[in-house]
Amino acid sequence: MNRAYLLTGGNLGRREINLSKAREFINQQCGHIINSSSIYQTAAWGKTDQPAFLNQALEIDTSLNARQLMRRLLKVEKRIGRTREEKYGPRIIDIDILLFNNETHDYHFLKLPHPELQNRRFALLPLAEIAPHLIHPLLNKSIAELLEECPDQLAVKKYP
Repeated sequence: MNRAYLLTGGNLGRREINLSKAREFINQQCGHIINSSSIYQTAAWGKTDQPAFLNQALEIDTSLNARQLMRRLLKVEKRIGRTREEKYGPRIIDIDILLFNNETHDYHFLKLPHPELQNRRFALLPLAEIAPHLIHPLLNKSIAELLEECPDQLAVKKYP
């Protein structure tokens, strides 16, 4: 069994329902969700003239390898209604693999660990809630340490 840490997010439509659908489909098609963070609200990162995002980290057990998991997650996004039109643009749902076991990968459609994890508070904060002692396989620092050192000062707040 493989252990993966995912980040779900979105800023269009019924955001909470979209995150709920993502959890449901991930649990059915990708692997068993064994832990999930609170939902957090964050101002848009990268392209700021758009609605705020909701994000949630998930920890899953999966029999899939990293590439198989990424392909399934892309299908889940499409099933929920994701279209890819603009980098960092608004989206109904986005599902990223942050970490997969202790593995590193560099494929055109999948880079692991997520190359920007240490620079994104909106990913680190929910991940730190469920896995603060998890060690980043390239930086050899815990998620809690990366969160403390994170240069991103964008406000990330628990969603009511």
